[in-house]
This record gives sequence, C-alpha cells and structure tokens, in this order.
Amino acid sequence: MRALQRDLNAAGYWLGTPDGTYGHLTEQAVMALQKSAGLTRDGVAGRKTLDALAEGTLPPLPSGPADRVEIDLERQVLLVVRGGSITYVINTSTASGETYISRGQPAVAVTPTGTFRVGRTFRGAEVAPLGTLYSPRYFYGGYAVHGSGSIPAYPASHGCARMSNKAINWVWWKGRAPMGRSVYVY
Repeated sequence: MRALQRDLNAAGYWLGTPDGTYGHLTEQAVMALQKSAGLTRDGVAGRKTLDALAEGTLPPLPSGPADRVEIDLERQVLLVVRGGSITYVINTSTASGETYISRGQPAVAVTPTGTFRVGRTFRGAEVAPLGTLYSPRYFYGGYAVHGSGSIPAYPASHGCARMSNKAINWVWWKGRAPMGRSVYVY
C-alpha cells in the first residue's frame, strides 16, 4: 500500500504522507488519476488505474502563468501549477448543473469559467448562505476552492470547487493558493 501511495505522490496525485492505509486520501488521489486518464471514477486502484499510473498519466496543461491553480471542469480535477508544470493534481467536485433554491429563488448550480484571482480567504469553518465552507479561498464573488467532507466522483456542488479538508489544509499550510494567485476555470 505504501508503494502505491508513494507512486501516486511521485506522479503528482496528492494524498498527504503515505501511511500504508487505503483511506479517504488515497481514494481521492486514485479518483483524481482515474479522472485524468478518462477511466471509471470509483476510487479503486484496479489494473487500468495502475496502468495509467505506470504510464505517468496527467491531465493536459493549457498555457498560462508559471504559478497558478487550474480547475478542469470536464475532468473534475484541480491542478496546482508551479514553474509552469503540474506539481499536484487533486480530486475536486464542482457545480452539479441542478436547480436549487437560494434566498427563496430558484438558481442553477454553475461554476463560473474564466481567469480569476484569489481575492479573499477565511481560515476555518465559514457559514455561507448555501452551507458551511471549510477554509475557503474565494476566487470570484462567493465562489471558492474549499474543504468539504464530501468530494464525490461527479459534479455535486452549488458552484464552488470542493476538495478534502486535509487537502485544503495542505493548500493553506504550503501557500499553494495565496492571495492574488491566478485561478483558471475551464
């Protein structure tokens, strides 16, 4: 198990420190690899997933600033780009496209596309109109990259980009999305 975890980390699929347990973070890293490779998103490291890992599969990287965060809506992955290269790929879940009620009015869950910057941050649990966001890094109005206890294999949010609470803690600790950092959503 530690070998799988080391290989995932070495390939850029963040899961924290290898601990030899196939837990939530390993499942999230496997799911990010599966999404990047266009495989079934089940979080299980089966033969096709292991083959994709051995091949060094990463999602494509569009051109942009040397240091940025990218959110690939089609693949449902978040990329941390440093020095013009992908350094980490993290499983994410963005807008579901479904209708919901906000302040008494129907709205459609959409993640905005475009080029943004991290403009506001909050450390800890922030209560927002649509729920509690853990340590959000806001990039467009009320839209943020934030921690959550639920990061499914499919789009399920109101519009933000969810990642595991431990992943967002790592983002904070390592300064991977500081104030002013470019955020590309496509």
